[in-house]
Amino acid sequence: MENRECPECGRPVHGRVDKKFCSDACRNAFNNKVNSVSTNYMRNVNNTLAKNRRILVELNPNGKKKTHKDKLLKKGFDFDFYTNTYTTKAGDEYRFCYEQGYLLLDEGFVLLVERKEND
Repeated sequence: MENRECPECGRPVHGRVDKKFCSDACRNAFNNKVNSVSTNYMRNVNNTLAKNRRILVELNPNGKKKTHKDKLLKKGFDFDFYTNTYTTKAGDEYRFCYEQGYLLLDEGFVLLVERKEND
């Protein structure tokens, strides 16, 4: 019988022939290390999107409002992160963070909007 070592801690692996780790803790630790780079990136992106949405909700309590871009930037809004876009027939591009959106206007102004669910 072949002696197998746990790829996480180096201890012997006992049990089924296809078992790779000595314990669930080692399996989890190994997989967490392997996936940490992509997980950290995803966590950072999701945190930025959530922050953007919170800022839009805070500045747009009634569903539609015009404000200045500097107000969003001052609160930490990141214009590079949004979940989707919507282009009107007139060619205006709305960017959304989930259901909260904005349209960049002239002279540094921004139109904040909220997408309502269709019942």
